[in-house]
Amino acid sequence: GGGYADLVNSGTSALYTALGALELEVAGEVVVPSISDHGGIMPAALHCQVPMLADTQPGSFNIGPDQIEAVLTPHTSAIVVAHISGEPADMDPILELARPRGIPVIEDCAQAHGATYKGRLVGTIGTIGIFSTMSGKHHATAAQGGVVFAQDEDLFWRIKRFSDRGKPFNTDAATNVRAGLNLNGNDLSAAVGRTQLRKLPAITKRRQQAAEGVREGVADLKSVSVGWQVPDTESAYWFMRIHVDESKVTVDKDTFARAVSAEGIPLSPTYGRVISDATWFRDRKIFGTSTFPWDLEDYKGDRNATFPCPNAKEARETHFALRVHESWGDQEARDAVAAMAKVENAYLK
Repeated sequence: GGGYADLVNSGTSALYTALGALELEVAGEVVVPSISDHGGIMPAALHCQVPMLADTQPGSFNIGPDQIEAVLTPHTSAIVVAHISGEPADMDPILELARPRGIPVIEDCAQAHGATYKGRLVGTIGTIGIFSTMSGKHHATAAQGGVVFAQDEDLFWRIKRFSDRGKPFNTDAATNVRAGLNLNGNDLSAAVGRTQLRKLPAITKRRQQAAEGVREGVADLKSVSVGWQVPDTESAYWFMRIHVDESKVTVDKDTFARAVSAEGIPLSPTYGRVISDATWFRDRKIFGTSTFPWDLEDYKGDRNATFPCPNAKEARETHFALRVHESWGDQEARDAVAAMAKVENAYLK
């Protein structure tokens, strides 16, 4: 549908570049997800922005509009929304919060290549879309890589300059025009990425078909269900969130998931960590022995804000990540369902 894309060397670099292109004033606040890869959070602090963790929507790994609104302040300079596991976050009400306040929204699509929200591709809805293209993602540029996408041409050139040491692209300047890092991708990654991009629609469709087979198969189970998703969305299923109702079985979710894994089904009993529990975030280990950006003199926000994130912790404790793949067919989906049914039968109260 148009727009401009810049290849960088990782998804973390993509977010770092996006924030750099926005030219945020130091000592602001960036709203970030409470469940994400740490590389989807750290660049905010490295730009001297205080990360403000929004809780997830109930029953989801994605932050929602109410949870974002709860941490908005007059100091908010940007919002980062991650589409975790390939499930689109609820973008329209999030943008309704951001637009009147003039707050740019970055969509972190590292796990959501090809996912759609109300018929629109994720990454095209907010101000900037960022993608990880490492080897495990739907759209890969070989071993590592990332993409920064914008529909606004002026913003794209700011992206391009920041990702390449402030080179004066699309200007009349004779020297580099701002400080930046060399975050470029490379020609080999670009060649692989262009080829893989043509395969993306089929990859996403096969994952969706496999996930639908699992969804239909677990419909009759008593303790297992597919995690809640925003209506009128299509997940890209980097993984499937599988919910375990511990009140129906005699074991906890982790034990249940490990038993399913023992049947030969690829899964992770737990996905990641809630960011507020991470050592680097809790101890503010960003710049040497300082506690910047929280203790920057110009920061006017709450230096002691805490982020309990009860929804995120509940979601993490009640879901496991089923590692569906584009190589799955009907048989693999049936095998996953059969394994979950077998474990449920063994542990059902």
